[in-house]
Amino acid sequence: MEWKESLTLEWKREVTEAIKKEVIAFANTMGGDLYIGIDDDGQTIGLENAHQCLEAVSSMIKDSIKPDILAHTRLEIMQRDQKEIIKIQVSQGSRKPYHLASKGMKPSGVFVRYGTSVSNASDEAIRQMIMASDGSNFETMRSLNQELTFNTAQTFFERLQLKFGPEQQRTLGLLTDDGYYTNLGYLFSDQCEHTIKCARYKGTDKLEFQDRKEFNGSILEQVEAVYEYLSLYNAKSSTFEGLQRIEQEEYPSYAIREALINAVVHRDYSFSGSTLIHLFTDRIEIVSVGGLVKGLTLEDIELGISQSRNPKLANVFYRMKWIESYGTGLQRMKESYKHAAEGPFWKVSPNAFVVTLPKQQIVPPLQQDNQIESWLNDKETFTARELEEYLNRSKGTVRKIIESLIHEHRILRVGNGPSTKYVVKK
Repeated sequence: MEWKESLTLEWKREVTEAIKKEVIAFANTMGGDLYIGIDDDGQTIGLENAHQCLEAVSSMIKDSIKPDILAHTRLEIMQRDQKEIIKIQVSQGSRKPYHLASKGMKPSGVFVRYGTSVSNASDEAIRQMIMASDGSNFETMRSLNQELTFNTAQTFFERLQLKFGPEQQRTLGLLTDDGYYTNLGYLFSDQCEHTIKCARYKGTDKLEFQDRKEFNGSILEQVEAVYEYLSLYNAKSSTFEGLQRIEQEEYPSYAIREALINAVVHRDYSFSGSTLIHLFTDRIEIVSVGGLVKGLTLEDIELGISQSRNPKLANVFYRMKWIESYGTGLQRMKESYKHAAEGPFWKVSPNAFVVTLPKQQIVPPLQQDNQIESWLNDKETFTARELEEYLNRSKGTVRKIIESLIHEHRILRVGNGPSTKYVVKK
């Protein structure tokens, strides 16, 4: 039978470092057989000390290739042309990409087979191998970058008196059982390249910038730094209702915090784009990449149905008490605006979720109650439009007031559509 090198067959004259690359390439491609002791033209040279060579090759494969590939290799000494050679049978691996331990999952350490030659895998080929082995869930996939440090995360956890050793990292999902950092680990690492970009504008549109800033590093550091940045431009003032001093902010701190954390926890990190925050003179817009999790609607999440795209990330934030309760964020954002003329609102597209926080126009509860009471005393019937003009409030705010008055049996709705009127019960 004629012997020729092929996609699944390779010869080597002797034991060299190149054998590691050949084994990796077979495991990453279709598997194959590597024979040691045969020269390039297929002639049997043989090995003088086949048993010693076998031990050397076995150690080389065990110590130099990751993940552990021994389960996918079979080594044996065999006879050919009355000479001893080594056969290494490599099956296609289930934990691709296999790579040189000294190089990591980078093109310089990952090899594939094309025809009879071995080549470095591209970054995209490596990503595809990881997805094929680990699945498409971003959090649990192995990170392409395995040279990660966690100085910032360590500081945050120590501040909260939480442990952050290898055991905790495995429990949280930052580290796999066989010692690889996951993409979740990458987000918490000092090397995280996903960023949050903030832009501040001089008006209500994007025509003129005041300043721009990009926040990077560990996702924990980004969230804290961005919150401080937004707080810096969240002006506070005081009013008095009688002897009572009423403190008010342009934007409720709770709403800013919740919108920011939601944008970070629920975004789709398979997109490379940054989380975006726009500060206008009348509102803040926070844009999270990825839209809603498949299967959920805007109505679902407004009702409190919670399905995180990144449950492990959400779990870490929950342990850190950055998330107080699952599924309550949007409702509590609305509640933080309960005395404002206009509340927060959100818009969803296939690849983005935008939260808009309007600048508050605070109406002290007592003052608003007095205005409404005076209105009811002077009217027998009215329309929603008339009440909007009297209170100088938005449609949404007046709608809430009217529903509350109906619930309290203070007024009665008559008619429907544009002709709807409200009768005051005396």
